[in-house]
Amino acid sequence: MKIDSHHHFWNYNEKEFGWIGDDQHVLKQDFLPDDLEPILKSNKFDGSVVVQARQSLAETDWLLQLAERSSFIKGVVGWVDLCSPTVDKQLRHFSSNNLFKGVRHVVHDELDDQFMLRKDFQRGIASLKDYGLTYDLLLFPKHIPFAVELVEAFPKQLFVIDHLAKPDIKNQLQSPWKRDIKRIAAHPNVYCKLSGMVTEANLKFWVQEDFTPYLDVVYQAFGPDRLMIGSDWPVCTLSKEYQVVMGIVEQFIQSLPSAEQERILGGNCAKFYGIDE
Repeated sequence: MKIDSHHHFWNYNEKEFGWIGDDQHVLKQDFLPDDLEPILKSNKFDGSVVVQARQSLAETDWLLQLAERSSFIKGVVGWVDLCSPTVDKQLRHFSSNNLFKGVRHVVHDELDDQFMLRKDFQRGIASLKDYGLTYDLLLFPKHIPFAVELVEAFPKQLFVIDHLAKPDIKNQLQSPWKRDIKRIAAHPNVYCKLSGMVTEANLKFWVQEDFTPYLDVVYQAFGPDRLMIGSDWPVCTLSKEYQVVMGIVEQFIQSLPSAEQERILGGNCAKFYGIDE
């Protein structure tokens, strides 16, 4: 089974999607299951995992409703208020739906770089294990050292790094990202999504070779059993169409044994999120 491990849906409005800039007008519209399903089919993907785009309980409910109506959506990574004293109630509510697979908080937008180390946030992370839920780490390179402390504190909790932790591909900088990504990859409970790279590159003028050094690093660090392909659709369309973006990873792995390719293209995602293949 081929699974796109990372994409978004939204009904666009300016108030709730203020992070979409004026130079990103292509994103200022609705993106819904009927838009993505034919794209997945034409690219021979069997399913996908949708990830929160707003820090809203209402959005998490909405994504689960979409998933119930669209069989290609194999899982939802939603948002709950991990810092809230009522986080257990929120998790219990969403976990009544078996399509609820994990949680994400937009850590890289928090003013405090050490937000992940807050006691109330870590109390919320500790609650995830009771529901068999994963956690998506949305980071910039500067956050990785703090993420290392987080994953060390929760060795039985499954984590996945979104978008390779957003290295500076545009300027071909690897330090200190390379050092720190190796540190966090040393923890076997951490996976990595091969996603979101085009928006860290020169949007319209990248070539395949721009990504190779970064893909080499994460392949060596995580190995073929903890990597998963993801599109970051529709955000990726700021650069190129879906097929071209996914082709970055597909081209990189084409020389690998077929079993490794299958794991990166879907098997690892299914294992991580508990998706029945």
